[in-house]
Amino acid sequence: MSLQIIESCTNCWACLPLCPSEAIVEAKPHFLIETKKCTECEGDFADPQCASICPIEGAILDALGVALNPPGSLTGIPPEKMAAAMAEMQAR
Repeated sequence: MSLQIIESCTNCWACLPLCPSEAIVEAKPHFLIETKKCTECEGDFADPQCASICPIEGAILDALGVALNPPGSLTGIPPEKMAAAMAEMQAR
């Protein structure tokens, strides 16, 4: 059981001090989670703390590769509406 931080991570440092198992490590180009240390906060918190604080949608994945903060979860804007809005802005 382990979470994964992917390349959309911006190294904002929000997650690093919250990890109870100290599984998050500073790396380039983005932070990483040490698989052997990650407990997904089980026994410490109800939800993984890294995902609860992460400001980047889709940057943290569960063991199955599913985003814990999927696109639209933080903004409240469904991905298809966001794509349409971005396309409209770029067309201007």
